[in-house]
Amino acid sequence: MTDRYQKGMVIRREVLGDAHVDRAQAATTELDAAFQDMITEGAWGTVWASDGITRRERSMLTLALLAATGNFDEIPMHIRATARTGASPQDVAEAFQHVAIYAGVPKANRALKIARHTFAEMEAAAPAEQADD
Repeated sequence: MTDRYQKGMVIRREVLGDAHVDRAQAATTELDAAFQDMITEGAWGTVWASDGITRRERSMLTLALLAATGNFDEIPMHIRATARTGASPQDVAEAFQHVAIYAGVPKANRALKIARHTFAEMEAAAPAEQADD
């Protein structure tokens, strides 16, 4: 394993959480193993590892880009990651306002609906998680 892969795995776990990464690794097959390695090295070990901008800013950019390109399936994962990146619900709303202006209101509207649903799930799960502590 490369240093970039190792660094990427650390950052991936810090941003997405151990449970998410463990599930992704357990589901990896021979077919997608190279893909998993590539995103760990490229996305997490290079892009997310850069100290050029904060994780909060990177989180907002990621969510805006996902919405603008219509990659809605990835939005809940990155909304949940905001709990670790420091991006607030208001930050997310601001990012999606940019999407509305520069990429289209329907994309931003759908992204906001997904965000509201995901934040509500996170809030509902919070008391159960606190009880486990």
